[in-house]
Amino acid sequence: MNNMNKNNRTSSASDTLQTPKKIPSIQRIVPEPAEHQYNGGHCCQTAEPVLTPLPASVTRAEGQVTAIRIMQMDCPVEENLITGKLTGMAGVTDLQFDLIERILTVTHHPDALAPVLQAIRSLGFEPELPDNTTTQAPRPATQVNYWPLIIAAVLAFGAEILHWFRFPDGLQATFAIIAVLLSGLKTYKKGWIAVKNLNLNINALMSVAVTGAILLRQWPEAAMVMVLFNIAELIEAKALDKARNAIDTLLRLAPEWMNVQQPDGSWQQMQPGEVPLSAIVRVKPGEKIGLDGIIISGHSTINQSAITGESLPAEKKPDDAVFAGTLNESGSFDYKVTSTVKETTLARIIRSVESARASKAPTQRFVDQFARIYTPVIFLLAIVFAIIPPLLFAQSWSVWIYNALVMLVIACPCALVISTPVTLVSSLTAAARQGILIKGGMYIEQGRKLKWLALDKTGTLTHGQPEVTDVLNCGAPDAARAIRLAGSLSGFSDHPMSEALVRYSNHESRLPVEAFAAITGQGITGLIDGQKHWLGNRRLLTTQGIDITDNDKRYEALERQGKTLVFLGSQAGLLAVFALADTVKESSRQAIAELHQLGVKTLLLSGDNAFAVEEIARQVGIDHARSEQLPEDKLQAIEDYSLKGVTGMAGDGINDTPALARADIGFAMGMAGTDTAIETADVALMDDDLRKIPAFVRLSQRTGRILTQNISLALIIKLVFLIMTLCGSGTLWMAVFADVGASLLVVANGLRILRGTEEKKA
Repeated sequence: MNNMNKNNRTSSASDTLQTPKKIPSIQRIVPEPAEHQYNGGHCCQTAEPVLTPLPASVTRAEGQVTAIRIMQMDCPVEENLITGKLTGMAGVTDLQFDLIERILTVTHHPDALAPVLQAIRSLGFEPELPDNTTTQAPRPATQVNYWPLIIAAVLAFGAEILHWFRFPDGLQATFAIIAVLLSGLKTYKKGWIAVKNLNLNINALMSVAVTGAILLRQWPEAAMVMVLFNIAELIEAKALDKARNAIDTLLRLAPEWMNVQQPDGSWQQMQPGEVPLSAIVRVKPGEKIGLDGIIISGHSTINQSAITGESLPAEKKPDDAVFAGTLNESGSFDYKVTSTVKETTLARIIRSVESARASKAPTQRFVDQFARIYTPVIFLLAIVFAIIPPLLFAQSWSVWIYNALVMLVIACPCALVISTPVTLVSSLTAAARQGILIKGGMYIEQGRKLKWLALDKTGTLTHGQPEVTDVLNCGAPDAARAIRLAGSLSGFSDHPMSEALVRYSNHESRLPVEAFAAITGQGITGLIDGQKHWLGNRRLLTTQGIDITDNDKRYEALERQGKTLVFLGSQAGLLAVFALADTVKESSRQAIAELHQLGVKTLLLSGDNAFAVEEIARQVGIDHARSEQLPEDKLQAIEDYSLKGVTGMAGDGINDTPALARADIGFAMGMAGTDTAIETADVALMDDDLRKIPAFVRLSQRTGRILTQNISLALIIKLVFLIMTLCGSGTLWMAVFADVGASLLVVANGLRILRGTEEKKA
């Protein structure tokens, strides 16, 4: 028999037993952050979403890695400015940006941190280190004084009225200049910093455009453009906060207090962070569960949709697991705590989303590269159109300089750059709400291209709870002795087939086992009463020189029924053969059918015998099947099918790990899977429901459509206004709306993914 350890779940009896027993976890999906949360201020809003705690600095081979929060960094404008300042700085080796959480992660030499912070401050930003945020209490939101902007808007509108009624230029200029100063001093300051650092961001472009309009004596337009720009920036910041709030619901799932039993038997309210492991917690109807644990008394129904994405409440009884952030609906129960507040499944889900969000998908990298070329090209084009028509064609200097100023505003790529991360953040969070953990945006993009999906059998397609149906006593003194031997060896493992043999032995007193060992892809071995015994598949016993051919026809008959055979042998020869049967999950049939509808073909890879594999493949509707697969065979199969297109692998055991790592997209079972499988895979299915794979593909397809829409929308709007400007119909205020309006449109379009998830769950 093969890997029968829950901590080493594999596809069949051809896997290997290993120890020790563990509760599966996903603790290594992402690095561990600091413990707390805090609120931060923003220059353009009155309320701030909950922000992710900064992870502590760590030292790696490539240098020290420090996360720095910059509250003023909320769009690609600031990212480009910081990149230009820090790139090439001595001691800085890498920069990673998370605009949604305003975090800059710097890889640097230990003595380079101070110069990095100083460089950031020189740009007008205030960097915050982990030490600053891990010790302070949540701070109140920054209150913004809107009156200067309101007064500026009134004055700009007044300048328009004065111009309409042909009042003197001096009066128009007074209204306009005061409006520009009230609303635009911060823009001018940022623009000057950008120009000093040779960066053509929107603040620099807007400063030049408004200054040019003033020099051209376009008083009302100069004032209105600056006011509209600042109002639009404020609206854009509000819209982006919705993306920042994407996982806010997850952060707020856990309760603030828990009812914990004290050593004297009394009950006391404690915060989750103060509750020790193995503490007993009482949960009443309607209360949220604060930490992961195992029920020890009572029963209830629990809404686990926030963790597993299950639409219906789950029945819970003693020995069942419960998760932090889930809602107790009906009964009351006590449970033993099995995780700290930082290691709950909920905390790991949040960290997974945050880690994935910080990584850049291929589309985002392409857009970033395009934006670096786009802005300088448009800027040079603006200079050309400001000079060439007046010089060569005797056109009006003022008209073409004005058109060039409009083009400068159009040159800002904010809408194009911000469209991708907002869409991917929404997609990652939507997936987490459905119980699908995705480790990066690149896998969301690849999902829609999936052509082949390979699947493990036991615990993936089947329930993973086989039962012994037949026992063939081949050479043991009696059947009871053979069953006891098998139960004793199996007691060292948590694999489903081991558990089945232990149950079948009726938990009789076990024989002492020495020198226990697992043989990868074949089974287990150990010394009992000084004699070596083997328990596993045909290959295991055959390699030991044990003849197992006496009952070939009987074996074949059992295997044709879809049963798995486990052979028990010793130095004396074959002792017994156990036939075990597992049942297919109904959800597996539905998942395969949905995948076929999406154009994804399926392949079953199992270490089990050919008859059992073919029977399961027939029941589920899988296109192709391969039996008696060792880990290296599964790996080779993935390599073969990868030549036909994007290939995925779904599994839950250590024997699946090579294939999971090689596949373009690896899917691990989040509940039944091993730590190694989950760490290796790219996507974790939190409730082991394969229907989440077609859901992932559909989400990927929708994300791809929205990414295409956003990029196309941003480029088309820019192109339309560029053509209008070249034709002499463009104006500065129209250019402002083209820039910020496009940003608002792509943000709203990206957030549709979240709304779709909420409606579906409702």
